[in-house]
Amino acid sequence: MIDTNAGGGMGKAMGFRETGGPEVLRLEEAPEPRPGPGQVRVRVKAAGVQPFDLAVVAGVLPVPEPGAFTVPGNEFAGVVDEIGEGVEGFAAGDEVLGFGRLGGYQEFLVAGQDQIVPKPPEMPWEVAGGFTAAAQTADIAVEQIGVGPGDTVLVHGAAGSVGAMAVQLSRLRGAKALGVARPARHRQVRELGAIPLAYSEDFVERVAPYGVTAAIDGVGGAALEYTLELVDDRSRILTLVDHDRAGELGIRTTPNDRSAARLARLAALCASGELTHRVMATFPLAEAVEALRTYQAGNIHGKIVLTMD
Repeated sequence: MIDTNAGGGMGKAMGFRETGGPEVLRLEEAPEPRPGPGQVRVRVKAAGVQPFDLAVVAGVLPVPEPGAFTVPGNEFAGVVDEIGEGVEGFAAGDEVLGFGRLGGYQEFLVAGQDQIVPKPPEMPWEVAGGFTAAAQTADIAVEQIGVGPGDTVLVHGAAGSVGAMAVQLSRLRGAKALGVARPARHRQVRELGAIPLAYSEDFVERVAPYGVTAAIDGVGGAALEYTLELVDDRSRILTLVDHDRAGELGIRTTPNDRSAARLARLAALCASGELTHRVMATFPLAEAVEALRTYQAGNIHGKIVLTMD
């Protein structure tokens, strides 16, 4: 996603050369990339902060060139300002949102035309910049476990960005949703259309009468253990966090099925008001370290987004 074919100008980028905690991030001047065939250059307006980004910065996930300046960030929104050869359907000045693996934490990035979609005018920049990862992850999750009419879906972490999307998408598919969150977030969960629940020693006994048929686990640990007792068909349990245990337990994880078509459909649902996407906090690009620390601190009840201006 990052293109090193400089275009002469410079832009700000937040990245790292050595892995570690959020404090390894540095704001640097980076050459403006140039789009190649089938690519566009985007002047970024907002970029979402993800657990994936923390893993990249920490060195848990590999980067293309260890020791080189690496810019995290796998979702963004901005304005197309240059198009490469062969690009169709986009032009300079178009407002877009998109996804990749790296490169979101900078003022200019290059993305393939298959990684972006038009930004609906109804979507504020901060919502669009932090939309694609949560929306697509949740959509893939409900698809994987086959949510449909008559289902009762248990969503752990229902106040988080992915959990909130999973609740809403389950409801749009005709299912009943049970949303587990801290009591302070129960009003938020109820507004999403779910029955709010909190953890307790008798959680399984309290929830069993609802007849849970499928579940999305965004918490792991004890939450997953509860779920294994509540859902008979383990192929209808998906974990977003305990990937190492999924195989032995016979439960699902989310494959990388993100696509422009999926994103466009979800963005349209957001624009129409059928999906809502809560932004918990915004930080300027220069304060990306604090943004990541906020994520690490937990109690996430919405999206954390970096803004470029």
